[in-house]
Amino acid sequence: MIADTESVAPGALPLYLQISEMLIRDIAAGRLADGVRLSPEREMAAQLGISIGTLRRALADLTEKGLLERIQGSGNYVRQQPAPKSVYALFRLELTEGGGLPTAEVLDLGHGPKPQDLPEFGTDTHAWRIRRLRRLSGVPAAIEEIFLDASYAAQMRANALSESLYLYYRDHLGLWIQRAEDRIDQGPLPPWTPLAFPVRPGTLLPRITRISWSQHNTRAEVSRSWYDPARVQYVARLK
Repeated sequence: MIADTESVAPGALPLYLQISEMLIRDIAAGRLADGVRLSPEREMAAQLGISIGTLRRALADLTEKGLLERIQGSGNYVRQQPAPKSVYALFRLELTEGGGLPTAEVLDLGHGPKPQDLPEFGTDTHAWRIRRLRRLSGVPAAIEEIFLDASYAAQMRANALSESLYLYYRDHLGLWIQRAEDRIDQGPLPPWTPLAFPVRPGTLLPRITRISWSQHNTRAEVSRSWYDPARVQYVARLK
């Protein structure tokens, strides 16, 4: 079940888009195979705890993206695509069983000099720092520390950030993240790790350092993410 009501938290994607993104990730992970017929709409809406109208908006979004074929009188059939359009196209963490809807809780938003141990990025000496707890379908999966070059924003407010930062960058800052490079090593969990994360600070975990490039082919952002391999996995599909 995704939600008990039709309301969504501030910064969250619209509910129909949450459903669409969840199904896109399930299709990409192979949990919904090509040609599979989805459950009848009323049954599916009841399982997800949403209205039939919300579900139909989600299914229409999938149909528009070529991931669903809706056959009158027969049902809705999955149609896999090599690189489907998705808000989370560059988000590489999945539940160990595959898929999982990403959500994010902002822990802290700050502004200051860039840490010396980060790869070079941007033109400013300062950066916005965003710390978040990532969940996948409600399961605490990773913690993130994101540094955005300060030249992109004079002001930022934690309660204005959306769960998809790339969507926020595009809609509010005019910044399109076009590509990213991930480097994976191990690193100790930082002291600011929240209690909601199941692993304690100082524990060595897989760590992703990501460099993100803007639409102008400049380094705009660097992030570090620590994830719990007991619950999630890093997946990059090449098609």
